[in-house]
Amino acid sequence: MNQQVEISIVSPVYKAETIINNLVERIVGAVSKITDNYEIILVEDCGPDNSWEVIQENCVKNSKIKGVKLSRNYGQQHAIQAGLDVSSGQYVITMDCDLQDQPEEIEKLLSKSKEGFEIVVASRKNRQDDFFKKFLSSIFYATLSYLTETKQDSSVANFVCYQRKAVESMAMVKDHNRYYPMLQQLVGFNYAKVDIEHAEREDGSSSYSFGKRLRLAMDTILTFSDKPLRLTVKFGVLLSFLSICVAVIMVVLYIFSDVVAEGWASLALLISFFSGIIISVLGVVGLYVGRTFENVKQRPTYIVHKTIN
Repeated sequence: MNQQVEISIVSPVYKAETIINNLVERIVGAVSKITDNYEIILVEDCGPDNSWEVIQENCVKNSKIKGVKLSRNYGQQHAIQAGLDVSSGQYVITMDCDLQDQPEEIEKLLSKSKEGFEIVVASRKNRQDDFFKKFLSSIFYATLSYLTETKQDSSVANFVCYQRKAVESMAMVKDHNRYYPMLQQLVGFNYAKVDIEHAEREDGSSSYSFGKRLRLAMDTILTFSDKPLRLTVKFGVLLSFLSICVAVIMVVLYIFSDVVAEGWASLALLISFFSGIIISVLGVVGLYVGRTFENVKQRPTYIVHKTIN
């Protein structure tokens, strides 16, 4: 069993070899003012650069730094999970490695948590991201809120302070696809937000492409909500009702007027339309079956290749 420390800082690392040294230096400078009993956990998500080598160098210089290298690229949420699993702190803080989450703000989150809040999230009121990224983010959170019937905040990301009981509770959730802003609401506990200053990215650009964001959104919705299935049922009932209405109208016109509904083109159009609806509904059901299949297999959500310290 890991020895209990006061504060654990977990940061998933991907394509960040030019940032890591500054990240570690600023975290050490910020946390050392609070306590000497801390650990820094850097989880390298098998990126294409030399991030792991830089992490190793920092681990050699400072025994409080732990390095975890995953066997392949599992994605940011699973890298966070790997860091949480090896953490031992009474308070565990997760943050991105790009330094848009500023280590100097850790004290704010920690102070709020000590007031009795098991989960404290950082709210980025002035996001230093481009318009396109913020626009996509707002659409994602609005859609996620609607389909999961929860309240999601686009100003909140991965900069969070958890008390140990919250970390252990989230570890009990065995969902194959993980999304921590949703897991925070799922496990409950006292929840609070703290306003922070959001900084510009230290170097490079985000590795989250539009395709990755779309896939994350799809996985999250299918994992945490069955509302798409319920919407397809409602849509099917609506189409059936409209079809009955049209049939009644056609019978009435046939009996009381000289109007005759004829023509194979309209019939072919209706068949194509309803066939498309049926295929779409089967596709939604298939996606849920696929997610169920992934969970039933109970494969590990990540595999650790190497560790240091």
